[in-house]
Amino acid sequence: MSVSGIQGHPLEVTVVGGTRLKDTEWVSRQDPYVCVEYGGNKFRTRTCTDGGKNPTFQEKFVFTLIEGLREMTVAVWNSNTLTYDDFIGSGKIHLHKVLSQGFDDATWSLQTNTGRYAGEVRLIMHYANANRTGNANSAPRYGAPVPQAHGAYYSQPPTAYPGSFPYPPPAYPPPPPATYPPAPYPAPSAYYPPQPYPYPPQASAYYPPAGPFPGIYPPHY
Repeated sequence: MSVSGIQGHPLEVTVVGGTRLKDTEWVSRQDPYVCVEYGGNKFRTRTCTDGGKNPTFQEKFVFTLIEGLREMTVAVWNSNTLTYDDFIGSGKIHLHKVLSQGFDDATWSLQTNTGRYAGEVRLIMHYANANRTGNANSAPRYGAPVPQAHGAYYSQPPTAYPGSFPYPPPAYPPPPPATYPPAPYPAPSAYYPPQPYPYPPQASAYYPPAGPFPGIYPPHY
């Protein structure tokens, strides 16, 4: 995964020491020193006098990172007083781990000009802005709880509506049979005969016959 957003940020590099370095001296012990180069910037450790094959340096340098440049070069030399310094070996240092995780403590192999093994050099690198650049460092650290969506652990069952049950509803028991037969409606009572409708009223003998009443209107001539 690519690492971006490193331009101008500091990278601390500590040169710890060397192990099993190629010996360039025949009589006395060699005096190694280390050169570290990144993006045209070079740093040199002090000379470890009589360091031989396993010198110790413990020196820290700070480089300014360059976007797109993911490796640096390290070279080990033997310091001479009367002649040119002797080249022991060199190697490439890859920065992907320190840029993505913020820390790298590793031993890197060295090779001679002919590609032969020339020993190892140990570097400790630290990148304080590893968690601030927009790269893989934004992922949670190992062991950190990963946020889950709501309802991922517990969810309510769907609400069932009438007719959507997976099993038919229980049948209700039928009504119990009647213990006694239903009572018949009572027959018309023989004690009360039906009443006939009343006849229309008859002409009363007390009403005078129809006709002009005497003495009210004068007679017609």
